[in-house]
Parts: sequence; structure tokens; C-alpha cells
Amino acid sequence: ITVPIIVTVTGEGGSGGALAIAIGNKVNILENAIYSVITPEGCASILWKDASHANEAAEAMRLSARDLMELGVVDTLIPEPPGGAHTDHERMAAILSEQLEKDLAETSVLSPDELVEDRFKKFRAMGVFEEEAIG
Repeated sequence: ITVPIIVTVTGEGGSGGALAIAIGNKVNILENAIYSVITPEGCASILWKDASHANEAAEAMRLSARDLMELGVVDTLIPEPPGGAHTDHERMAAILSEQLEKDLAETSVLSPDELVEDRFKKFRAMGVFEEEAIG
């Protein structure tokens, strides 16, 4: 796809289908949203054979917006109105509109080839980390 792809996680993304969100040139997430490849219950069912370990799984998965920013999975953590996005739809729409306009301005200057390369590099860098040798 040779046009800018800008995505925003607004609530909960938790399945293989949600992985499609990762292909964006810009991936935003609302500060109270979560995003993962599997639900915590599904993860717990696989790891512990017991969905009641969902809280442990959620913690280990690091699926909060702040964790995802730290891990480089998302680009922008979008603040929500006090009490959450659902408490003030108009304010949330204004905040989101401002971010989307910024993202579109940044990505619109890229050529089709640059847009594709940008997404490729970004996706390939996910999950890559380096450790420093001790000693």
C-alpha cells in the first residue's frame, strides 16, 4: 500500500487480527487502551492451562499503552480527558483530530516507496533488543 497508514488503538486490541494494526506508518494508542496478540485469558490458558491466571499473564505480556510505548510497539501515547475517553467524547475527538492531523502531515511528505520502506523497517525492528555484556 503506497499511501500513509495511520492507526489508533482506542480500547482493546487482543487477537491475531489486531496484529494488522502494527503495519501503520504511525501507530497511536489512547493512554488507557491495551493491545496484544492474544488476550490475557488466552495466554493464561496456554501457559498455565488455566484462564484464572489472566492477571499474571497480563502483567507478563506488558500490554498497557505505556508498556507498548516503552517497547517501541506504538509511536504515540494519546492522552485522554480526565476519567477516560468515554467521559468527554468531544474533547477526545479534538485531541485525536490534532494527533491525526500531525501524523498525516508527517507522512504525506514521504514518497510511496519511502512509506513502504518506513513500515517495513518499523515492523522488522519490533522485538529486537540488544544486551550489553558484563565484564
